[in-house]
Amino acid sequence: MDETEFWELVDSARDAAEGDPEDQSDLLVDRLSQLDPDAVLDFARHFEARSNRAYRWDLWGAAQLLLGDVGDDAFDAFRYWLIGQGREVFEGALHEPDDLAELLEGFDEQVDGDCEDLGFAADEAYEQLTGAVLPDLGLPARSAEPVGAVLDLADEGALAERFPRLWERFRA
Repeated sequence: MDETEFWELVDSARDAAEGDPEDQSDLLVDRLSQLDPDAVLDFARHFEARSNRAYRWDLWGAAQLLLGDVGDDAFDAFRYWLIGQGREVFEGALHEPDDLAELLEGFDEQVDGDCEDLGFAADEAYEQLTGAVLPDLGLPARSAEPVGAVLDLADEGALAERFPRLWERFRA
């Protein structure tokens, strides 16, 4: 599975779920279960690599503005949800997290920004196909700490200064 096929699966599941993250996860499991186990492993590698790329302080700060108090597990779920929004939103957020103010058309903090299940869609599909647990993907380990300049996530003034458009749209 190449990168284009990966994003097509993500996008088609999101579109069919009409943007509902939990439905998107279920649909993705169904679609992955139609593939062979090697394709599911490829999908898992693409997903995990993107999740690791997004393990950055600036994205954690953006998540903090969008969702409020975001701990370790919530930041994992945010990154999974961000991947689920598709290539344009994901890559745009990595380029400049403050761009999420424009990239996210409709954002409901009760539904959006959190989708832990999406991070385990490949695991579920692989287990359905093989009866075995998803093996090690052979990817480099994620850094222990987020990449980039450390942000004080409790300092609203610093977050407002770093993310002026997100602050204006979601906090002002």
